[in-house]
This record gives sequence, structure tokens and C-alpha cells, in this order.
Amino acid sequence: MGLTKAARRNRIHLRIRKTITGTAEQPRLSVYRSNKEIYAQVIDDVNGKTIAAASSREKEIVEAKSENKITEAQMVGKLVGDRAVKAGVKTISFDRSGYLYHGRVKSLAEGAREAGLNF
Repeated sequence: MGLTKAARRNRIHLRIRKTITGTAEQPRLSVYRSNKEIYAQVIDDVNGKTIAAASSREKEIVEAKSENKITEAQMVGKLVGDRAVKAGVKTISFDRSGYLYHGRVKSLAEGAREAGLNF
């Protein structure tokens, strides 16, 4: 019997995290996607600090009343990107957390690029 979808994603996530770590100069943009929401954090793993965070549950994104989750994810990417740029971050490592680089995850990454982050 094959792996479940969650077990497969967890295996991929652990494989990705072996190589991607966040430093103060180049932190890690971590994505978590649930069925309803999407969350993003810019993390410095060396010091164990979250530099910036955003989610689709925040007031400005909920009030925007987007028509679908993909545009909502792009707004989350722009928001986390703006907060990270204000904190002095220019380049990041993108941690897709085992999700395919497609749909909401890709949209979040494009939104972060629009906000000025390089990866």
C-alpha cells in the first residue's frame, strides 16, 4: 500500500528542510497551506526568530473579499513580502513545505516577488 497524501508531503518536507535553512542574511520563507487558509512566515533558523508573518485570516485580506483562494494567496505573499522588506530582508530561501509549486503556493511566491523579495 502506498503512502497517504499527508505522509508523502511530510517526507518531501523533511527532505527539503535538510538543505534549506534560514540565516539572518537570507531567511527562509515557509508556507503552510490548509484547506481554507494559507500562512507564510519569514524565519531566521539560526537565531530561532520569526522576522515577518502573514496569513489569509488577517483583517485586511478578509475585508478584501477575494473571489478565490489563489488571489487570496497572492495578497498574503505581497503582505509578508512588504513586512519582510520593512524588516530589512531582501533575499530569501523559499520553503514550499512539501507542497507542489503550483496553484496557491506559486501564487504566494509571485506575490512575495512583487513585494520586492528575491529568491
